[in-house]
Amino acid sequence: MNVKVLGPGCANCKRLAANTQEALKQLGLEALVTKIEDYAEIAKYNVMSTPALVIDEKVLMTGKVPSVSELAEIISKGKVQKPQGGCCSGSGCC
Repeated sequence: MNVKVLGPGCANCKRLAANTQEALKQLGLEALVTKIEDYAEIAKYNVMSTPALVIDEKVLMTGKVPSVSELAEIISKGKVQKPQGGCCSGSGCC
């Protein structure tokens, strides 16, 4: 499993990385969590709101920091989480 946390290195990005590692541990999954802080690399994923969680090159979550239990559910189901606000909040812009 290839896990990436996209973001500029802010506190929320670090918290997402830590929560993701804990969720993976709780699920009994082995994965290296890589932090991507380069804006050009982040842009390749079409992410407009950070932090973002990418697993196996699929963007699963953007724009928030879920709890460890929420992340475990997101990871186990592989479901995409839309941001709570901003461009892709259901306003029809995307």
